[in-house]
Amino acid sequence: MITLNTPAPARRDTTPPPVPWRRLTWVSWRQYRMSAAGAAAFLGVLALYLLIMGLRIRGAYAAVADCSLSAPGKRCVGAFLLFDNDYFLIAETSAAVLLAVPALAGVFAGAPILARELDSGTFRFAWTQGAGRTRPTLARLALPALTLTAAAAAFSQLFGWFFYPFFAGREFAQASAFAPIYFTLTGIAFAAWTLTAFAIGALAGVLIRRAVPAMAAALAAWSGLLLATLLFLRRHYEAPLTTRTGQTSPSSWVISNWWTGPNGHRVTSENQIIAILNGGPHPGYTQWTIYQPATRYWHFQLIEGGWLLALSLLLIAATIWMVRRRAA
Repeated sequence: MITLNTPAPARRDTTPPPVPWRRLTWVSWRQYRMSAAGAAAFLGVLALYLLIMGLRIRGAYAAVADCSLSAPGKRCVGAFLLFDNDYFLIAETSAAVLLAVPALAGVFAGAPILARELDSGTFRFAWTQGAGRTRPTLARLALPALTLTAAAAAFSQLFGWFFYPFFAGREFAQASAFAPIYFTLTGIAFAAWTLTAFAIGALAGVLIRRAVPAMAAALAAWSGLLLATLLFLRRHYEAPLTTRTGQTSPSSWVISNWWTGPNGHRVTSENQIIAILNGGPHPGYTQWTIYQPATRYWHFQLIEGGWLLALSLLLIAATIWMVRRRAA
């Protein structure tokens, strides 16, 4: 009796191919296109306002920019004072409004992006469509993160152009690019703070799993981080300089001032300080100033942008890790 050994039929691989990144990005765009349209409309109106007012401010500044050279004296000082009275408050208000953009990005773009699905339970459907957890989460986060960062970078350039007349390094300059709010809005810092706000919001949404509480937590966390940076961290990026003349560039960041008397001790009497400042007799008194020179502006921008970028990537990685660890 002859036995024929026939090979068993090969099993077909029934595992579906991974969903392409293009489709994942398209789904993310379809879900949040209305929010993106609203954000684009708001930023468009803000950009148009900065452009129109910037042209007016720069036009008015051009009329007095050469005043100190062509007509020095009280007439020149008066021209600059009129320019500041007309436009400086408008420029400061615009800066305060623009500073709210990163916070809004974290609250309305970052926090709900995953929290809504976790709260409603629709994440269970998304995780069973052959894409797993990591790739859809990364697709959801990457597109808005890159878009917001690019938009913030463009706005920082627009704001720098808009605010330039007040940064002018002359004796009548009213603002320094090192001032806390202006430093945050210019260079690469504004884009870095916007990305950080989005990353904080996304992590808060995964941790809290409810949109509204996550939005509140994201706003509080980002505001606390910004406040700590402005008050404590930023000034220590590099050791400040000390001068005994009290004379610094208008663009420098003056951290503190004090006086010492003939005996070398610090003057603490308010009456003595007032007398010195009013031009009274002060032989042997010396003014000391601790400051960051204007030449360190880009060095500080790179430091702040670097650690904020690292923090953002860490928060996004933590968000993806939390999604992978969450029970379905």
